[in-house]
Amino acid sequence: MAEHSVSESHTSAPSIENVPKKKPIAIITIGMAGAGKSTFVSRLNSYLHSQDPPTPPYILNLDPAVTHLPYEPNIDIRDTVSYKEVMKQYNLGPNGGILTALNLFTTKFDQVLDLVEKRADTVDYIVLDTPGQIEIFTWSASGSIITTSLASSLPSVIAYIVDTPRTTSPATFMSNMLYACSILYKTKLPFIVVFNKTDVQDAGFAMEWMRDWEEFQGALNSGNGNGMTDGEGEPTYMSSLMNSMSLVLDEFYKNLTATAVSSRTGDGFSDFLAAVEASREEYEKDYLPEILAAQEIRAKTLDQVKQDSMNRAMEDMKLDKEKNPGRFGDRFDGTEAEDDEIEEEYDEYDDENEEIGLVDRSEERGPGEYIDLTRPTATRTHPTQARSQNQRRTEAGTGGGEGVNWPRPG
Repeated sequence: MAEHSVSESHTSAPSIENVPKKKPIAIITIGMAGAGKSTFVSRLNSYLHSQDPPTPPYILNLDPAVTHLPYEPNIDIRDTVSYKEVMKQYNLGPNGGILTALNLFTTKFDQVLDLVEKRADTVDYIVLDTPGQIEIFTWSASGSIITTSLASSLPSVIAYIVDTPRTTSPATFMSNMLYACSILYKTKLPFIVVFNKTDVQDAGFAMEWMRDWEEFQGALNSGNGNGMTDGEGEPTYMSSLMNSMSLVLDEFYKNLTATAVSSRTGDGFSDFLAAVEASREEYEKDYLPEILAAQEIRAKTLDQVKQDSMNRAMEDMKLDKEKNPGRFGDRFDGTEAEDDEIEEEYDEYDDENEEIGLVDRSEERGPGEYIDLTRPTATRTHPTQARSQNQRRTEAGTGGGEGVNWPRPG
C-alpha cells in the first residue's frame, strides 16, 4: 500500500521542464540628474553577470544625449534617433531636443516591445536607463506611454535613484521624497527608493528619518535645518510647512520599500534584487488588475468614439449624396467594392509607415548603426547602410541630413 502511494505521488509530481518560466521583470530607473542612474545600471549589469549561473539583463538606453555609457545596451535610442539632428532640424535647445527625440522613439516603441518579448524566455530582468533630466521622462507623454506599455506586458517596478550625499539636509531629503511620492501616484507601479553612493555617505540617517518621524523632526530643529527659525528663534513658514508635509509623508513611508546601494563597490545589490522580486508579487496582486481594468475601459471608450465618428461620417455622406446625386458617382455606394477600396488605402498607409528596423545589439553589433527618424522616409537607409552613407557625406563636406527642411512643430 505504501509503495503504491509513493509511486502515485512520484508520477503526479510535475516535471521541472514543464514548469512555466516567470516573465522577466522590467526595472525602470528614474532619478535626478547626477544621482548615478547609468552607473547604477552598469553595476547591476555586472552583478547579474557575476551570478552563478549568470543572468545577464536586457538593457534599454533611453537617453539620446548621452555621449558615453559604462555598459553596452541591447537597444540604444541613439541607434534610432539622432539627437543633434533633432535639435538642428527643429531649432530646439538641449532639453527640447531630448524630449522630441524621445517622442520620436516612442512612436515605434511597439517594435521595441516585440524585441523585448522575443527575449522574454532567455532573460530575467529588463532594465531601462532613462534620460538624466527626470522631468523629461516622468512628466512627458512619451514617458507615460513607455511605462504603461511595459507594465501592460511585463511585471514592472520603478527604481527611484537618490543621491545620498546630497540628501543629508532635511529640506533636500523632503524634496526627494515629495518627488518620489508624485512619481508613485503617477505611474501606479511598485516603487523602490534606492539610496545610491553609500560608499560616500551612509544611508542610515535617511532610513531612520523614514522610520521615525520624531527623528526627522529632531533633524529639522537642529543645525541641519538651517533657516528653520527667524531672528527671534520662532519657527519660520518653511519650518511649519516641512513639519506638516513630514506628517503626510509619514503615512507614505509605511508602504514604501527602500534599499541602500553603492554603484561603485556593488554593496547592497542583493537586497535590491530581493526587493525587486518582492515587488513582482505586489504587481500581480495589486497593480495588474487595475492596469487591465483601465485598459478595458479605454478600449471600450475608443471603440465607441470610433463607431460614433463612423456613423456621423456615413450620415453626412448620405445627406451629401442625396443633395448632390452626381457628385460622388459610384465611389461611395456602400457596396463591397467601396470596402475593398478603403482597405487598399489603409494598406498603402501601412506600407508608407513600415518598420524602421530597430537595432538589437545582442544580435547585430555594427558600429554606428542607426535609423534617423528626423529624415524623410524616402531618404532613409537600412541600418547597415546608414554609417557608410554618413561617412561619404562627411568626406564630401556635407553633414548627414543636410538639405532636409522640417517644419517646426505647431
